[in-house]
Amino acid sequence: MQVFFYLAFVVIIGIAIFSIQNSGASPVTIKFLIWKFETSLIYTILGSILLGILLTSFVCISRVLRNAFRKKSPGSMEEGE
Repeated sequence: MQVFFYLAFVVIIGIAIFSIQNSGASPVTIKFLIWKFETSLIYTILGSILLGILLTSFVCISRVLRNAFRKKSPGSMEEGE
């Protein structure tokens, strides 16, 4: 488990360095359906990463909750218990 945290830390540092190096980039226009935003490249990168982390967390949380409910249900007892 510690290896995962070290790997995540290295990835976060890499993203921070990438964002800082691209801080002088020209503004980026983001279009989605009827919305149109003009923002810095840093905010676009960090927002995309944050959105990916949130979506991944929701998937993992739902999986953990589903497994927890399966273990608590009375019909899930395995033979020999």
